[in-house]
Amino acid sequence: MEKFAAIDFETANGQRTSVCSVGVIIVENGEITNRFHSLIRPRPNFYTYWTTQVHGMVFDDTKNAPDFPDVWSQIGPEVSGLPLVAHNSPFDEGCLKAVFNLYGLSYPDYKFYCTCRLSRKMHKGLVNHQLHTVSEHCGYDLKQHHHALADAEACAAIALNMFQKTQTNSFEELSAFVKQNY
Repeated sequence: MEKFAAIDFETANGQRTSVCSVGVIIVENGEITNRFHSLIRPRPNFYTYWTTQVHGMVFDDTKNAPDFPDVWSQIGPEVSGLPLVAHNSPFDEGCLKAVFNLYGLSYPDYKFYCTCRLSRKMHKGLVNHQLHTVSEHCGYDLKQHHHALADAEACAAIALNMFQKTQTNSFEELSAFVKQNY
């Protein structure tokens, strides 16, 4: 099975540049080999009532957190060349591109895959395709929903379940199999 990284961002407000937390799970040969979590000082640096209601973080939690480039300098080498998977990848990929742009960083053209989109095709009978619903369906008990590391681990578990169910070994194979059979 191919090595991949599951990733999740939380944001402080409605702007994609306001990433305030990141979780990354590295999976190799079907096993988690590395976990990374960090708080991030968001830009712009304010929290909305709604986002705080979702993840529980407030300004004081991240006022002394590192800026995104400092955090990504630790993550970037770990995920370089790996496919990235997220549940609702347009959000997480959008956040990543937005903060790269904000800080004038060169975006490495990461290849993203989406467990939510795959789930909509593979698990049509589910009540919804939210992370906690799909992870439960796949046998993963998601505790601390909306904590970036917990959500990244749930996404990794969903991807591993999909690989096992379809007997595929890469996201390219999985995507092709789902497109052809569901």
